[in-house]
Amino acid sequence: MLATASALLKKIESTPVKPAKKVALAYSGGLDSSLCVALAHHKYQVEQLIAVTVDVGQGKEEMEIAVDKARVLGFQPVIIDAREEFATQWLPRAIKANSSYEGYPVSTSMTRQLIAAKVAQLAIAQGCDAIMEGSSGKGNDQYRMHNVFKLFAPKLQILVPVRDFDLTRDEEEELCQELGIPITEVMQGGDDKTLWCRSLASGAIRLQQQIPDHAWIWWKPLATAPDKPTTIAVTFEQGVPVSLNGKALGAQELIAELNILAGQHGIGKIDIFEDGIMGLKSRELYEAPAATVLLKLHHDMEQFCLTKEEVEFKAGVDQRWAYLVYHGAWFHPLKAALDAFIDETQRNVNGTITADLFKGSIELKSRESTHSLFFPEIRGLQSRSFNQQLCGPAAQIGGLPWEILAMRDAKLSQA
Repeated sequence: MLATASALLKKIESTPVKPAKKVALAYSGGLDSSLCVALAHHKYQVEQLIAVTVDVGQGKEEMEIAVDKARVLGFQPVIIDAREEFATQWLPRAIKANSSYEGYPVSTSMTRQLIAAKVAQLAIAQGCDAIMEGSSGKGNDQYRMHNVFKLFAPKLQILVPVRDFDLTRDEEEELCQELGIPITEVMQGGDDKTLWCRSLASGAIRLQQQIPDHAWIWWKPLATAPDKPTTIAVTFEQGVPVSLNGKALGAQELIAELNILAGQHGIGKIDIFEDGIMGLKSRELYEAPAATVLLKLHHDMEQFCLTKEEVEFKAGVDQRWAYLVYHGAWFHPLKAALDAFIDETQRNVNGTITADLFKGSIELKSRESTHSLFFPEIRGLQSRSFNQQLCGPAAQIGGLPWEILAMRDAKLSQA
């Protein structure tokens, strides 16, 4: 049974917290961070609250909603535009690492840490004694942001009201209604949109819950997808996509265009069970058309250009990279070391891949690269590039361990 607003306020009043005077708040305009504004003054005795909104590509509409809600609540947030940094310094690393954590192209995992770094740096510059953010005690972001806060502002107190008062999402909504805080969420659980990937109602999706088609921004159902394929050509330079269909584009423009093109063909809907940082499973929904296409094409270009040993070893590095970033370790020394290895492998990942986008599929049509290790004049069965008879003795030597295994098994069977 949902507690009444008065009962919830009594619960908050009776819960001890350490007060703070000057606080920097990571403010997105969502339910959690908006409630933080009210509780900062109501409970934490905050005298000066600096709300910081970091733009990581969530879009003009979402930014306007955040600013409008702030105006209603009586403050003006500090806006930090981190779109270019995210697009040019963070996303290329994700692409080069074929970033996938259990099928999720890590996105919020990155942006939460970028946001935390910006908020912590501002908090130090402004002489704050605490930082506040809106994570719950059941999710992943509390760990990601805490790690970064402690790296960039190790002496500052960290306030997390939703966790501090053990509030459920229904209780948060009840409090917001009581305190006059506008609720703008389309789905309970919120919507986290970045240039790279959109997360829908993280941690709040029920097992059999159906998501209406209108909830998606880029992705279109297959029934409404075009009846003809769209052909795209993506060019990579040192592992980074730099042009689409022969047109040089910056990362923001290229990804934005691919989100629309691929989404129209029903590409990029992800519905998975995810093992969170706490080891608890949740059903997660993501919308990532451009990421789905670019990661597939990039991986194919690596297979085309890297040696067998590089491909095999890098698969483990990529997996560890995604694990570290998902678990809030973007700034960890090991992650930097993995980046260095990945960068070295990408020197030869150059070329263009052409593909057809059609009815939820990505069909590769052609590959071109001056760095390719594919030489059909040597490997092709139609060629006479070397004397195949030379491989007979090599196969015999290679088969000796198997012959020895057979000898041992025969001996054991007679014992």
